Amino acid sequence: MTAAQRFTGKVALVTGASSGIGRACARALGAEGASVVLAGRRRERLEAEADRIRASGGAAAVAVGDVREASVCGAWVETARSSFGALDLLVNAAGVIGVGGVSETTPGEWDRVMDSNLRSLHLMTRAAAPELIRRRGSIVNISSVAGPRPYAGLLAYCVSKAAVDHYTRCAALDFAPHGVRVNAVNPGVVVTELHTITNAVPDYAAFLERSKSTHPIGRVGQPEEIAALALFLLSDEAAWITGGTYAVDGGRALASAR
Repeated sequence: MTAAQRFTGKVALVTGASSGIGRACARALGAEGASVVLAGRRRERLEAEADRIRASGGAAAVAVGDVREASVCGAWVETARSSFGALDLLVNAAGVIGVGGVSETTPGEWDRVMDSNLRSLHLMTRAAAPELIRRRGSIVNISSVAGPRPYAGLLAYCVSKAAVDHYTRCAALDFAPHGVRVNAVNPGVVVTELHTITNAVPDYAAFLERSKSTHPIGRVGQPEEIAALALFLLSDEAAWITGGTYAVDGGRALASAR
């Protein structure tokens, strides 16, 4: 089976599909034969990505809303069913970053990060569960290098991603009797809008330049590199892999904090 055929006949739902890693996963899934539901908040961008997939001969649908709402997650699963008849694959890529240590992280900021990175992932996974069980599907959660290790000044973000990693392991055990696999990927610094949307890094160019030295391989990552691992974990090639959290970070998790 060639790579281009890996997901023929499969239906995938990708959250956070309007930009960054989510967008890269949606594009790659469409290119490899999946029918893709692109889910997120920015309709215009989602429609543009759906058109891109269709123009390449793929099938795509758009689902708009806030993934932090249970009713929205249910509606997105229904979009997959009504558009393509099923749901086989789920990529939980939606998320935010927040800066601040213990003293700087207000209860409101804590809730914003936790709701966006963890609660939303649970709501989406729970909504998709019946269809994924029916189809013996697969889930990939987009975590972070900040999941397995701490970083100063990123309290809520690190805790949320550590929770995503453990959620992945717990969900893998819950789903295993049903033939559904759950894994996570832990990227290092990747060129996306994550840091710039909320101005978490005021001088983004300088941040990227400095990040070359904090990743032993000597550069930051691209969304397509994260998508490549995510698609492997979703595919039948990874049929005996579940509950894993996999670094794709240029060696960042190996380096000492700087």
